[in-house]
Amino acid sequence: MPETNGTSPLPDETVDAVVIGGGAAGLNGALMLARSRRSVVVIDSGTPRNAQAEGVHGLLGLDGTPPAELLRLGREEVRRYGGQVTTGEVTSAAPAAPSADGDPRFAVTLTDGSLVTARRVLVATGLRDVLPDIPGLARHWGRGVVHCPYCHGWEVRDKSIGILAVGPASVHHALLFRQLTEDLVYFTRGTDLDEDARARFAARGVRVVDTPVTGVDSGESGITGVRLADGQVVPRRVLAVATTTLARTDGLDGLRLPMEDLPGGMGRRFVTGMAGTTEVPGVWVAGNATDLTAQVGASAAAGALAGAHMNAHLAAADTDAALLAAAESGTTHA
Repeated sequence: MPETNGTSPLPDETVDAVVIGGGAAGLNGALMLARSRRSVVVIDSGTPRNAQAEGVHGLLGLDGTPPAELLRLGREEVRRYGGQVTTGEVTSAAPAAPSADGDPRFAVTLTDGSLVTARRVLVATGLRDVLPDIPGLARHWGRGVVHCPYCHGWEVRDKSIGILAVGPASVHHALLFRQLTEDLVYFTRGTDLDEDARARFAARGVRVVDTPVTGVDSGESGITGVRLADGQVVPRRVLAVATTTLARTDGLDGLRLPMEDLPGGMGRRFVTGMAGTTEVPGVWVAGNATDLTAQVGASAAAGALAGAHMNAHLAAADTDAALLAAAESGTTHA
């Protein structure tokens, strides 16, 4: 398959694999398949979760690379080996009639009505973050509002940080951010905080605020403080919040992939087994769509593992088909 750009039409012939999602997991999965001489098409919606971030961190050799640049390089690498990366959104993905020898087939349709048929599917749609409904919060997402101490921690070190609690997980969240600053305030926002947690916070110099939060104040330089119900404003430069993380499922209902909710309302993900396998034969899931806490490096590694597993699965199917053809040929010649 020749190198193509994002506007190329989808191939008419059945391809070995279609990858739904053009982030780290999807592109690395496609790279493994393309390097194994598999025909592969990546459907990329162009809406990565980390689009607002200035750089990708914690990724060996590429620390600080802007997300858009990392994905650009990834797309180039996939195309270098004959893979196709197409910009578009999936409206429907579902099993189609299998081949004569029983090999799975899947039909994937895009919003423009174009269709691609594939033998295998890798779902790498990622997730979306749901922030607490606090006035003034969302506009600072990815800058003054952060969620991951490993993705953003160094960049906000020594600043005045506020933790906006969403549940029990926020206690652990706070202790991780305490490693990065001595000026940390924990806003309980009506969540329970037992005496043991309060004692731990006191021992680490973390101030606890139980007064309800009504909004986030900001100026030209970004966040300036957290507004409380009693009218007080607690000065803060950075806010950290554990978002509710939901796997992106748009257009995927037809695959009937099993899903599960995480404890404490923290999110919802696709259920997977080894190497991203699912209960649906021929479909794999990799990256944040199944591992909601995975950073870019972990998502890319999961995509690579899934891609290799898919290639092995295809190789076994190709051999079965060849064996069947040989047997039929032998019978005919007899």
